[in-house]
Amino acid sequence: MPLAMNREVFVTCAVTGSGASQERSPHVPRSPEAIAASAIAAARAGAAIAHCHVRDPETGAPSRDPALYRELTERVRDSDIDVVLNLTAGMGGDLVTGPPEAPLPLASGTDLIDADTRLVHVADCLPEICTLDCGTMNFAEADYVMTNTPGMLRAMGRAITALGVRPEIEAFDTGHLWLAKRLVEEGVLDGPALVQLCLGIPWGAPDDLRTLQAMVDAIPQDWTFSAFSIGRNELPFVAAAVLAGGNVRVGLEDNLWLAKGELATNEALVERAVTLVETMGARVIGP
Repeated sequence: MPLAMNREVFVTCAVTGSGASQERSPHVPRSPEAIAASAIAAARAGAAIAHCHVRDPETGAPSRDPALYRELTERVRDSDIDVVLNLTAGMGGDLVTGPPEAPLPLASGTDLIDADTRLVHVADCLPEICTLDCGTMNFAEADYVMTNTPGMLRAMGRAITALGVRPEIEAFDTGHLWLAKRLVEEGVLDGPALVQLCLGIPWGAPDDLRTLQAMVDAIPQDWTFSAFSIGRNELPFVAAAVLAGGNVRVGLEDNLWLAKGELATNEALVERAVTLVETMGARVIGP
């Protein structure tokens, strides 16, 4: 990998995600109050961007309740900390088939809604950034598919652009970048775009350096990108992303551990990322 190191690096903290991680760590926040507090703590530790999902405060299950997003947004904005808010718009594209011998009817867990409904909380809260998962992908679960058709992405992209919110294009494979470039060419999204390279999630792009290089090579020169991996490779990918010319993402959405046997908090992961970036001779920039 040729070195084109980024010397001015921003850190994104992915605060809670939507997986079942809250059952494996007491540090994964559930309520809007706890998610906001964790986002604020991460910002104090050096994160410029807080990427947030919301959860049912009682069960911890993923939610797309606009009232929860509103409470989260107000708590962050009413705080004394400056941080760019990045709300997910990924909910509502979940397709779960029946077993291979009987794929229809669709199974419990399917949540397919229209483009406007997927963006109700974005239109209400007007965060600086919201995500746009730029493709369809099999996940590790046997019969679950994250569905984002080109038609759905064009509709969501136009709506996000009209709201004046900056989409963060989440690319889980090289074809997602191909589609993202087409959306900018068509005027659906404004350029230069903001991209998050998501590696190591089964069954998308693997988190090896050759794949990272291929994805970086597919990004137009004037776009801004971050890259991350999950689990034990989250922190090593901080260094890889900076060396590749990008920015970094850490947080409990992607990894629960600071070290073997040591559960992390969001602020501890951000602090570790800041240390790694600064040790490499780069500067961590703010919002």
